[in-house]
Amino acid sequence: MKFRNILLAATIALLPLAAHAEQKLADFKLADRIKAKIDAGKTLDFFVSYHDVSNEFAPFMKAGVERAAKDDKVNAQFIGPVGSDADGQISEIETLMGKMDGLAISSVSTDALAPVIDRVLAAGIPVVTFNTDNPNSKRLAFAGQDLVKSGVEAGKLMAKVLGGKGKVMITTIDAAAQWSLDREKGAREGLSASPDIKIVNTLNTGTDPQKIYSAIENAMLADPSINGILSLECCSTPAAGTWVERNGKTGQVKVVGFDLLDQTVELVGSGNIQATIDQAPEKQGFAAVDLLAKFLKGQPIDNVDTGVGIYTKDNIGEVAKKK
Repeated sequence: MKFRNILLAATIALLPLAAHAEQKLADFKLADRIKAKIDAGKTLDFFVSYHDVSNEFAPFMKAGVERAAKDDKVNAQFIGPVGSDADGQISEIETLMGKMDGLAISSVSTDALAPVIDRVLAAGIPVVTFNTDNPNSKRLAFAGQDLVKSGVEAGKLMAKVLGGKGKVMITTIDAAAQWSLDREKGAREGLSASPDIKIVNTLNTGTDPQKIYSAIENAMLADPSINGILSLECCSTPAAGTWVERNGKTGQVKVVGFDLLDQTVELVGSGNIQATIDQAPEKQGFAAVDLLAKFLKGQPIDNVDTGVGIYTKDNIGEVAKKK
């Protein structure tokens, strides 16, 4: 299949985020304790709450957070629940409110976390979102990929590699999570342009690597007519590609997924995964901290779009060289 035109379009035209006005410290009622800390030249304490610190994607985010903390000369602690636990994320944030000078958050659930974000803001603590946005809240800015539109791109890629017809299974490690809901919405939209493609189901695999593979294996045994697997995230993507490789289905069952885990890069190179979409996680983690630091220095901030990078067998070598 020819992907060069798709790749060019995706890398030149980054997906636009929704219109958003610049946010300024002068328009924000900052907590007195944070203002006093800034006036005294003390090091600020930021907390970066990720929706599941146990998944394989989290270390990339954390690396960006640590780099920004060093560059911006702040303390930045990477926190969050183990597993997608909204109550756990809420509890941790509420416990730390008196200690934080800024919060960056990737919400487990938009609805559950929006009121908490607004309470933190009302306490005079600036809040930005990253990776997973929370537009229902009054957050100051968002750093990350437009999840719905990245899902659309994945759906279009899936349709392309299938030649516009076939049976597709969507996989996700957490079907109820906001990021998954948003990206699935986009994926279904992207696939809907091809009426000869049928979406069989959405497979919720859970987060355990062995269980992810087993869930995919069982689903494919139950319906051998499936010829396309569209993964919505980092961790079911390599599992799908591994299933294809182990079962000799290379070229027969097509896989499109997300992120650049080492195993995914290898499987794209071997042709067992047709395409994967990068969302620049290290950049997202960096921007989360950097937005807070800039805001508290009096600089205006706005959304940061980390864009879409599409990798296929034609260009995956660029990634392999960097690893």
